[in-house]
Amino acid sequence: MHPAPDCALDETSYRFDGDGLLLFVRVTPRSAKDMVDGRVADAEGRTRLLVRVRAVPEDGKANAAVVALVAKTCGLPKSAVAVVAGLTQRQKTLRLAVSRDRLADILGRLGIGPDRTEAAIGEDA
Repeated sequence: MHPAPDCALDETSYRFDGDGLLLFVRVTPRSAKDMVDGRVADAEGRTRLLVRVRAVPEDGKANAAVVALVAKTCGLPKSAVAVVAGLTQRQKTLRLAVSRDRLADILGRLGIGPDRTEAAIGEDA
């Protein structure tokens, strides 16, 4: 994995379909803190959102931590976020049950849109 250039995530990082937003992420378990930490390019050159969680990757603990972190960051209930692909892999696809009119807000909260802050998203203050 290589750090992606410092630019907005391209549309290969997410896709809106009729059921919500599909978000393509790379997860780093056993991290020092839970945080959405920018972007990373995969082997095929696609940009993914980098998500770090303290949880260990066993018995679904890391997946649950990813769901909780993304939900909190996006201001959604945990029930609105699901891992739909990559349950046992670092590269995952998340489905966020949001309407198209919330898309800009959600992308901004994830640091993808124009409302991105310089601080890491999800980091405890």
